[in-house]
Amino acid sequence: MTEQKIAVLGCGLWGRNIVRNFYNLNALGMVCDLDDDNIAKVKEQYPGVKTTKDFNDILNSKEITGVVVVTPSHTHFKFVKAMLEAGKNVYVEKPISTVAQEARDLADLADSKGLVLMVGHLLLYHPAVNRLKMLVEEGALGDIVYAQSDRLNINYFKNDRSVMWDLAPHDVSMISYVLGKNPERVLSAIGCSSDGNDIMDITHIGIKMEGGAIAHITDSWITPKKHVQLLVRGTKKTAILDDTVPEHKLTIYDNFKAGSSENVQLDYLEIEPLKLECQHFISCCETGKKARSDGENGFIVVSILEEAEKIMLGDRAKNLDNVDFALSRTKK
Repeated sequence: MTEQKIAVLGCGLWGRNIVRNFYNLNALGMVCDLDDDNIAKVKEQYPGVKTTKDFNDILNSKEITGVVVVTPSHTHFKFVKAMLEAGKNVYVEKPISTVAQEARDLADLADSKGLVLMVGHLLLYHPAVNRLKMLVEEGALGDIVYAQSDRLNINYFKNDRSVMWDLAPHDVSMISYVLGKNPERVLSAIGCSSDGNDIMDITHIGIKMEGGAIAHITDSWITPKKHVQLLVRGTKKTAILDDTVPEHKLTIYDNFKAGSSENVQLDYLEIEPLKLECQHFISCCETGKKARSDGENGFIVVSILEEAEKIMLGDRAKNLDNVDFALSRTKK
């Protein structure tokens, strides 16, 4: 079996976590970043790891078998396309793109070349999310009729097209994964900007899922107290997954008995979900199997968010195509 050597493109705040995990998995081959300070930190913390400021060094390296793209979302398409065309397996942070057609093109390109394309929908690798998915599949909640995901936090940079593009990829991918159903269409989408521009820092999306369940998603960049919670209601019971608490993250409630609740025990909760995601990418590169969060999954998520943005902003959505999100380099 070929030894996997992974390059990480982008070593900002989030990229450092990915670098750490692939290094600990003995798979880190190269790190690329334009920032001298970021490169200096890699050299200090991971002696012997190759570093570069030119992504062409990754493209031209015969040693590198896979690449993780951790750059601002508006750059994803060009970097992922270049890596796939160079024959590299790719793991790209969410969203795969902010344009559905670009996401479709990347998924098709990966398939045509027989390469792995994986999107960083991190919550698909979360032990609590996977336990909840098992409960749904077992019918423990009954038939699923409703799901609600709230992801509220503070972001002082506001450095993406909107909070929806920053956070909702997690919510859409997680709900689809847990329910085992794809989103069909956007029922409603509203947003507002506390700064009075077109970069929405609070968004609310209603989605109809396959099979008839309704999903509501709320995301915020302006909530000082972090709130991250998923509710899934079935015809028998309701599950609440609270990812802000250190234990008892998943609780089941009987719909017909007041005060009735049950904490669900979770396996491997002490393992960092990001480590599980990185291990999954390495495994897919070794076996050639499709990733759990593959290019098709990325396309479906982007299609829904693109539709929601058009409903929210109408023709004004085009204005965001010309915004310089240079500050987003500080995000990851």
